[in-house]
Amino acid sequence: MSDAMKEKAVRLLKKRESMSSLGSQDVRARREDLTVKTKDSISSVSYMDEAGHHDENPRHAVQMENTYQLGPTKQFPVHAVREILKDVLSSYLQEEKYEPELCRQMTKTISEVVKARVKDLMIPRYKIIVMISIGQLAEQNLRMTSRCLWDAATDTFSSYAFKNSSLFAVANVYAVYFE
Repeated sequence: MSDAMKEKAVRLLKKRESMSSLGSQDVRARREDLTVKTKDSISSVSYMDEAGHHDENPRHAVQMENTYQLGPTKQFPVHAVREILKDVLSSYLQEEKYEPELCRQMTKTISEVVKARVKDLMIPRYKIIVMISIGQLAEQNLRMTSRCLWDAATDTFSSYAFKNSSLFAVANVYAVYFE
């Protein structure tokens, strides 16, 4: 290993240690413990995986070209999405009994299936948010609400409620237009 490469490795190690939140005595002790010098190499353990350390080269946001399109070219198909919700909820939950752990997994599965089927409709420039709630049907009342920033001209939603002898499910798909 050349001297220039060794110097670069030592500088990187010092730079990482200066970013560390450890005290200076701890840093020196750790450097001695973690730096292994052999005949022609220097190796060290990175602190980058510890909490509080970030990448030296943060990822940059993707820059998109302006399209000057102020509204959707195609409206979000609310009725088609409602049929998707009805089909998925009925097929997954028709014969199910309420079990808390099973229902927790089912909400994740159903939301992924619904999201995939809605994305298959290929509606451009809409962000899709799927919320599924499953609960036990046992002589109680429940009120559910949601709130967000909303543009009434372009944003929309579709909802469906399902019920069998043991459980109920409420599915909401929010379509938020992304300019």
